[in-house]
Amino acid sequence: MEQQNLTVLKEFILMGITGRPELQAPFFGAFLVIYAFSVVGNLGMIILTKVDSRLQTPMYFFLRHLAFIDLGYSTAVGPKMLVNFVTNQNTISYNWCATQLAFFITFIISELFILSAMAYDRYVAICNPLLYTVIMSPGVCWVLVAVPYVCSAFLSLITTIKISISSFCGYNVIRHFYCGSLPLLTLLCSSTREIELIILIFSEFNLVSSLSIVLVSYVLILLAILRMHSAEGGHKAFSTCGSHLIVVVILYATLFFMYVRPKSSHFFDTDKMACVLHFGDPYAESHDL
Repeated sequence: MEQQNLTVLKEFILMGITGRPELQAPFFGAFLVIYAFSVVGNLGMIILTKVDSRLQTPMYFFLRHLAFIDLGYSTAVGPKMLVNFVTNQNTISYNWCATQLAFFITFIISELFILSAMAYDRYVAICNPLLYTVIMSPGVCWVLVAVPYVCSAFLSLITTIKISISSFCGYNVIRHFYCGSLPLLTLLCSSTREIELIILIFSEFNLVSSLSIVLVSYVLILLAILRMHSAEGGHKAFSTCGSHLIVVVILYATLFFMYVRPKSSHFFDTDKMACVLHFGDPYAESHDL
């Protein structure tokens, strides 16, 4: 019976953001603008920080990778979501659902640790300016982005494979606008205890470890600013971290809300709104060049 369920279930139905037909067109227009703005802004950021010789610094190196990540997870979800607004049956194939899940998890985890690397970069720039070019060498910068990519891909594959090889029931309606790990768990016939534990451990480790780096970096930055004799210098130093702080607050609040909770406390309507907030993340476009 378990094998039969696995072979019969070839696609899922995404409920989307809303079931009200009169809101489909306004939502399509709004999210099309958001997605287009994200693509143009992030591609522009990637190209500009690559070709402009004045922007060949560690800060813009990390910003370029953050723009790539933002473009990645918005593209993993955005086009399919937009198509679902204008089609009668919002289906997604089994394989594409697994692919979407894998890429989304990879980009989200990568973003956490790229933000941590950016916080560390700001700490070095403000607290050790004379040694900045030595500490933040090109090799170190590449390590700080390569490790998150490799680790996030590994964790994403573990989660995706564990869900994919589990037994799904005949019910295939996903109460979300993309294939997320938590909505998929509700469709499993087999026990979800092991997968839930894996997701909880990975989520808490990634969130707590990356957030710890950010908090320690900013505490040290704040102490350095307080020791500055020039108010103008302190303001200038802190202003370079403003955009970074905004996205840190939005991202970590969203992810803590979604993942560091037991499954029984999840309400998918509120989870959808949290994801929509993250989908419209303004960070990559809000940096001043």
